[in-house]
Amino acid sequence: QVQLVESGGGLVQAGGSLRLSCAASGRLFRFNRMGWYRQAPGKQRELVAAITSGGTTNYADSVKDRFTISRDNAQNTAYLQMNSLKPEDTAVYYCNARNFISATIPVGGDYWGQGTQVTVSS
Repeated sequence: QVQLVESGGGLVQAGGSLRLSCAASGRLFRFNRMGWYRQAPGKQRELVAAITSGGTTNYADSVKDRFTISRDNAQNTAYLQMNSLKPEDTAVYYCNARNFISATIPVGGDYWGQGTQVTVSS
C-alpha cells in the first residue's frame, strides 16, 4: 500500500510563507497526477493545486499567483509552496496521489496523506 505523509504545516501570520511536503513510500512516477487539497471545519474538501506527470499545473483561483505545486519523482516527494498566506487559507491540507485518464476521470487507487494543519493568523 502506498503511504503519503505530509509535513510542514504550522502557524504563520498573514503574509507569511510555508512549504508543505508530501513524502511517498511508493514511487511517484506511478501517478500521473499529484494534488493538494484542503478542508476547513464545516466545509467541503477542495482542490488547491495539482500537477501532472508532464509538469502541467492547475490551481484554484483563490491561490493562483501565491501557491506553487511541484514534484520530485526521484525523491518521491511532492511540494506545495505557499506564499502571501491569508487567514482564509487556514485548513487541513492533504496530499493526494492518483491516476487520471482525463482531466475529470480518475482511475485506480486513491491515496491520501493524514493531513497537516495550516493556520494563518491576521
